Amino acid sequence: MLIIDAQKDFHLGGSLAIPTANEDAARIAALLKNHADKFDRVFATLDSHQKLHIGNPCFWIEKATGKNPSPFTIISAQDLREGKYAQHPGLRLPSNLSEVLDPQIFQGREKVLKGDAVTLDLPKYCLEYAERLEAKGRFQINIWPEHCLIGTEGHALVEPIQESISYWSSLTGGSVNWVLKGQNLLTEMYSAFEADVPVSKETALNTHVLQSLLQGCDQLVVCGQAMSHCVNYTLRDIVANWPNDRLSQIVLLTDGASAVPGFESAAEQFQADMKALGVQLKTAAEVFEG
Repeated sequence: MLIIDAQKDFHLGGSLAIPTANEDAARIAALLKNHADKFDRVFATLDSHQKLHIGNPCFWIEKATGKNPSPFTIISAQDLREGKYAQHPGLRLPSNLSEVLDPQIFQGREKVLKGDAVTLDLPKYCLEYAERLEAKGRFQINIWPEHCLIGTEGHALVEPIQESISYWSSLTGGSVNWVLKGQNLLTEMYSAFEADVPVSKETALNTHVLQSLLQGCDQLVVCGQAMSHCVNYTLRDIVANWPNDRLSQIVLLTDGASAVPGFESAAEQFQADMKALGVQLKTAAEVFEG
């Protein structure tokens, strides 16, 4: 089982709550607990952000108002060319900038570093980032409510799923394979396996975990939040790296994930795309039928 971002901030009472996430979590937890002996391995991803992340309001200043942009504001590359937004004036970047922007991964690094090769020209970087993001045709910079900040309660797994994987671990002797994503404050990472704009080894395609999922797998059940975003793009990366003749081994749990409100069409298109490729779409009750 691969449980994607089943964290408190995406559930009722969280900062980016999805209205039906609690019901999804209950079905996931019951599936894992009731069939614990049938799951050899459990992987769980955790969205893991710093406060001053490029997708958070406090990273940006709207020049017209001098305020941080509201959640769900879209910042386009054209907005940055026109100077509508600036970055947090006191933003202190990590000292290991050579790792945060690895020259072997982020080929535009030479455009945005100042002379001493350790100081980032942040406005140039953000424009480069926005242009690359838009060139992929999936996203523009989206400002989200602060969510899944490392060390906060919202970063933790929601209780029913935490309890079910603890039960699974005790029963089977297995340990959860944890996969953290989103720690790099200069790029967004919807997929658990690769950032939308890879800038470092940690945000480039994680072939190690992908191969680990594939190895010895007869069936992979994918669930979590959200169907429109992180489940969507995580599974797309899995499918792109899974043998075509084995795609029917993958099960997308249709009642174990929901769309972020307003993004329902993206979730519907994702499910249609997966079905067309041979991924199985099942409810929790159908996974072990027969």
